[in-house]
Amino acid sequence: MKRIISTTEAPKAIATYSQALEVNGILYISGQIAIDPAIGKLVEGGIEEQTHRVMKNIGVILNAAGYDYTDVVKTTCLLSDMTNYSIMNTIYGSYFPENPPARAAFGANGLPLGALVEIETIAVKQ
Repeated sequence: MKRIISTTEAPKAIATYSQALEVNGILYISGQIAIDPAIGKLVEGGIEEQTHRVMKNIGVILNAAGYDYTDVVKTTCLLSDMTNYSIMNTIYGSYFPENPPARAAFGANGLPLGALVEIETIAVKQ
């Protein structure tokens, strides 16, 4: 059974997709960029601010679905500039202090709204 997850604490979808959906105990969170849900715009600042906002957006979606960061098993990180990888990686790692999930990271041109980072997430109830 498919369950659509939606919360006002995370940014509204900016295209035709759900914030997240759960199927058979697996949560798929759509790629999150650094939109502040309170204002509906990208946060100001650089890769640090954007990575924290992305991870916070992921966190509230996890919570809305009854999951948390410890349930995350796989992420895909997209960076508009791979020179930001080290900074993103340090901040990202602070959200997974033990047993971090599997991950891929890629350079990508033209992230939505000119974002510096986008992260999609898969979580499984343990």
